[in-house]
Amino acid sequence: MERTEINFFTQPTDIPPGHLNIMGYIDKSEVNGPGCRAVIWVQGCKKECPGCFNPNSWDFEINQLVAIDTLVENILSNPFNTGVTFSGGEPFWQASALAEVARKVKAKGLNVMSFSGFTLEQLKSKSAPPGSQELLAELDILIDGPFVESLAINSPNSPVSSSNQRVNIFNPDFENKISWASDQIEVHILKDGSRIVTGYQGLLELT
Repeated sequence: MERTEINFFTQPTDIPPGHLNIMGYIDKSEVNGPGCRAVIWVQGCKKECPGCFNPNSWDFEINQLVAIDTLVENILSNPFNTGVTFSGGEPFWQASALAEVARKVKAKGLNVMSFSGFTLEQLKSKSAPPGSQELLAELDILIDGPFVESLAINSPNSPVSSSNQRVNIFNPDFENKISWASDQIEVHILKDGSRIVTGYQGLLELT
């Protein structure tokens, strides 16, 4: 079947208001940003980078449809969490919904970090995904740029996966805190018996 070309900046599958389409969620991680934090992996990405760690996140079809208020409640239910990280997939394809999550958790004192395959310049442009400026305004840290396999940094001491990516710090409180335990992995066993393995380079493996 011939593949249909997609406009890189068009809006993907419709998601009901007040909801997110996610690939996975964990409510306690120490390898996806500074401190102890929740991690949301959204569903859907158009870049399809060779060597991507989460190719199952590319499809925009509904995977897990979760209410924003439910996610926020889960994040805040863990008293050890100091923040939340958005990964994917591409978080900025669901920017407005994630901005709402960010506002609610920041009101309770948590910080917010996001990965993106877009560059910061693209996210600031007029052709950025809807709600991009809204989400950018809520972020403390943004790691931007697509993963480029030929530029891969195979070092557990690097907060980025390929040398083209950048760590953008919007909150000066984090200037000296970009040193999370990226050389470790975590295994999370969910209630249904499935496992999430996450850690170095933002890998999410569902088994």
